[in-house]
Amino acid sequence: MLLADFGTSYCKFLDLATGSPTLLPTRELKQSLRVDLATGHNGKRYADHYVNELTALAKGGEVLIPGGSFTLLDCGSRDIKYIRYEKGKVKDMGWNAECGASMGFTIELLERYYSLDFAALQVPATSFSVTCGVLGMSHIFDAVVGGENESAAVARFVKGIALNAFNFSGRPSVLYLSGGLCDNPLFVGSFPCELIPMGRFVLLEGLKAMHFSKNG
Repeated sequence: MLLADFGTSYCKFLDLATGSPTLLPTRELKQSLRVDLATGHNGKRYADHYVNELTALAKGGEVLIPGGSFTLLDCGSRDIKYIRYEKGKVKDMGWNAECGASMGFTIELLERYYSLDFAALQVPATSFSVTCGVLGMSHIFDAVVGGENESAAVARFVKGIALNAFNFSGRPSVLYLSGGLCDNPLFVGSFPCELIPMGRFVLLEGLKAMHFSKNG
């Protein structure tokens, strides 16, 4: 049984026979690939059965986060989405592919372009106002032209993205984070709340739980 989360930049797979998740750049996908159960914006092309991303995210949160009350934010390359639970029931959710456009992809692009190590950058005191990853890059270029250090300008941009995601998720005092940006120390440290990274495979855990719930 092969499960998959087909992301814009990376695809995540879980073979239930081995139990170990794997990661593959989306550009390396073979068109002939087929999986049993999938989520992600490209999942319908490759799967026998498809699950909406918010549904998979919610189920993953149920499985991984104790207590039954939490806000879980997923920051992907292409969009951001969140689910909020209170006492074991869904109270709110949101999905933003416009104001959250390409935030994760843009951060990765900037890291490569400027040869940055986000683990070595300090969280800045101020940030840019960023509501779109692509359009927000103009703040960086303007700052650099004005004499600001490139790494400092990018750090302010990343903090702006984190603050936008925080506001979008409802400004909780404790926030659980899903997605590849869990591995970005600058992004994680830029949230003005207690942030708990859950890693890249939350949606896969949701698919796994749904499969076993249905099939025993």
